[in-house]
Amino acid sequence: MSGERKAPLSIRELLLPALGAILLLLGVGLVAVTEKGHIDYRTQMKRHGGDVLDLGTNARPDSDEQGYMVRVVGTLETVESPLDRQFNQQANVPVLIRHVQMFQWHEQRYGGPASYEMDWEDKPIDSSQFEHPEGHANPGAFAIQSAQFDAGLLRLDDFTLSASLVHGLIANQPVTPDLRNLPSNLAASFSLYQNALVTSAVPSNPHVGDLRVSWEGVPSQEVTIVAKVQGRELVPASDAADGVGYAVQPGDIPLTDLFPDLPVPLPMGLVWLRRLFSLLLATAGTALLVRWHYQRLDLVLAPSIAVLAIGAVVGVLWLGHDNALAGWWLGLALAGVAVTAWRVRALQSPPQ
Repeated sequence: MSGERKAPLSIRELLLPALGAILLLLGVGLVAVTEKGHIDYRTQMKRHGGDVLDLGTNARPDSDEQGYMVRVVGTLETVESPLDRQFNQQANVPVLIRHVQMFQWHEQRYGGPASYEMDWEDKPIDSSQFEHPEGHANPGAFAIQSAQFDAGLLRLDDFTLSASLVHGLIANQPVTPDLRNLPSNLAASFSLYQNALVTSAVPSNPHVGDLRVSWEGVPSQEVTIVAKVQGRELVPASDAADGVGYAVQPGDIPLTDLFPDLPVPLPMGLVWLRRLFSLLLATAGTALLVRWHYQRLDLVLAPSIAVLAIGAVVGVLWLGHDNALAGWWLGLALAGVAVTAWRVRALQSPPQ
């Protein structure tokens, strides 16, 4: 008599492993997407100097922050005002910038013969290169140069700012010069006209070669700065791949607006929530597969296989990005391997 034929698997029996595989793949896929987004964010942040601790407003230097990039928001406080020693001009602003212009000839071409006009220019124009230099000669180099003067000490909350960060601030506040502070040699040459010092005998009618000197400052405004903590000072990250290592902008600016190339980061709380949900999905899937294969549910084998799968995927993704974190996840996967092997042997051993 021939052996009995096995009855074909029912649709219900086929659905069980299929559903289990789908849930397992969903769990692994969700954690892979979560980690990939986190890795992309950290990779881009590393270009700008590394992960950023968001200290927000009223930030205080702390030993735990040393060497880290931080985001600090606050109003700039000028402790030692910048001074333009040559003109003896000082203002209570973080940065004072001197602009020097000369009234000069400049050449214009609109498809026809060259034409010549006079206007204030911020750099020397070489009139010898004009098509018609005769009668349009410019004096040449400026006797006085434009310059920038930084505050001797500038604070943001309880941090001080390095010179590089100060240079990143944008000046847009006109500063009126004080004639009373001018040195005597310059007071004899300059007069005040329209918020600037000019050498014109008749300020409203300048001549070629006349100088105009004006100042503007960075207002003491609310700013957002991302930089590295060094003692009590904020400094650029010297190892930043972007060659800048800091960001400065007026106002309370989110990190993703300071660095537009950053992917939108998930809060770490949500990252861990998605990791946990991925593990639960994978556990549910492996539980169905175990139930189908062994005709029983094992409350140890199912989660151990899920831990193995999740730990292996996450560990491999982090390799080369954060090897310490990768090692932690791969160690978790090895623990899953050990428990899985133990339970499989126990389930396959014949009862005593």
